[in-house]
Amino acid sequence: MPSSTYVSAPASAPSHFVETLGKLSSSLPELPAVEWSAKTVATSVLAIVVTLLLAEQVLWRSRKQALPGHAWQIPVIGQFAESLNPSMEAYKRSWATPLASVSVFNIFIVIASTTDYARKILNSSTLAEPCLVRSAKQILLPENWVFLNGKVHNEYRKGLNVLFTPKALEIYLRVQDTIYRKFFDSWVANPNPSPEPYMMKFRNLNMFTSLRVFCGEYIAEDAAEEISSKYWQITKALELVNFPFAFPGTKVWNACRAREVAVKHLSNAAAASKKAMAQGKEADCLLDAWVEQILAKKVREYTDKEMALVLLSFIFASQDAMSSSITFAFQLLADNPDILAKVREEQTRVRAGDHESPMSLAWLEQMPYTNAVTKEVLRYRPPVIMVPYLTKKPFPINDEYTVPKGTMLIPSFWNSLHDPAVYPEPEEFKPERWLPGGVNANGTDSKNWLVFGAGAHKCIGQNYVYMHMSAVIGSAALFLNWEHEVTPLSEEIEIIATLFPKDGCRLKFSKREVEH
Repeated sequence: MPSSTYVSAPASAPSHFVETLGKLSSSLPELPAVEWSAKTVATSVLAIVVTLLLAEQVLWRSRKQALPGHAWQIPVIGQFAESLNPSMEAYKRSWATPLASVSVFNIFIVIASTTDYARKILNSSTLAEPCLVRSAKQILLPENWVFLNGKVHNEYRKGLNVLFTPKALEIYLRVQDTIYRKFFDSWVANPNPSPEPYMMKFRNLNMFTSLRVFCGEYIAEDAAEEISSKYWQITKALELVNFPFAFPGTKVWNACRAREVAVKHLSNAAAASKKAMAQGKEADCLLDAWVEQILAKKVREYTDKEMALVLLSFIFASQDAMSSSITFAFQLLADNPDILAKVREEQTRVRAGDHESPMSLAWLEQMPYTNAVTKEVLRYRPPVIMVPYLTKKPFPINDEYTVPKGTMLIPSFWNSLHDPAVYPEPEEFKPERWLPGGVNANGTDSKNWLVFGAGAHKCIGQNYVYMHMSAVIGSAALFLNWEHEVTPLSEEIEIIATLFPKDGCRLKFSKREVEH
């Protein structure tokens, strides 16, 4: 049968190609056999390893150039071992120069420590994007709005800004006040006669406040407990230095499982809010306020998962950063009784004997000293001391040095907030600096005030932070007495994604009698 375009010739037909290939192979010289002895293999492997290690050092030197940093790196892991237990002393050494360089698991890191460098990085969204830590996208998911840029990110911000208007904040305050009083009662009822660490108790206060403010009653009590207990796995995995792979049993793997649980419950809450608001429910939480805007066509539609991922990022900020700040606030007020007395005097005067009504924005606006304490806590012990970015392209940080593409570029904020030229006596806790007539009363420090970042990714919830902290501080000062057990570790700082006293802030609470 003749062959055609669609039908091949029989397999038995002679093949010119096969014959030609056979003649060509027979004409090639025979190669000598290679005997691979154990010694030859070992030598070859050693040569390859040495070459790779030398290449690693050459790459490090070529990236680093003249930046401060080790001349040579420990092979493969770099400075991983010394970064496992970070200390403020070590960080301060890295902040001693405007730029510094380190390497961890061949991740090249450049640390920028001046206000000008920090602002340049935060405002260069075309050159760098937030990455938090190397494993952050695995944990919080790459589609999370905190990792988006440009038009998509701006669209999210526009839609989320409406959740932090005075009207919305007033709704949240009523919810918060109820939770504060519940936790205050539990602290007073604690049967332990001695001071004990309260850092995690403050975290629990923040977690339950966040869940109720964000999700109202759409999160059941047992679901709130599950999210709270598991979310700590996410916090631990988002430390700056961690084993970056999600192998079973690692911090990153545990965090991913915790995220799955949280997103499930938060997605269900979003769906329930949409259903309730469509039936005419009055908004009493952040989800409701958001759905209200969606139904009014003021913002675009969001899927349940999109809303859940936004809430996931809000919870991370609130339960970590604000837990840090509230912990230091209670410690600092106990250690400075004259400041605590001024807060109490202000609370008594503003509330004028009304101790049953929930905190309100109108009251907070009449509390300049309490608000000054809040701002000074945020400056003195900033909850976020750095925000890692990833360079998307070569980043000319100055005339002499261009940060390579793919570098983790970290603007740090400690130096900016402890600059003696801007904040006289920066290591002193002085709320008066923010009051009328104070050195920082008129926004003279606006360039250095990087507590909430800057640029396209500046913290969207800063007004909520101020409100929450002042409300907690003011209410606790009025209703509670507390003593702080000072230990050798009280002034030492532990870094767990954010800052905490190393002894966990050891306190004992009792009820304070107030005049009606």
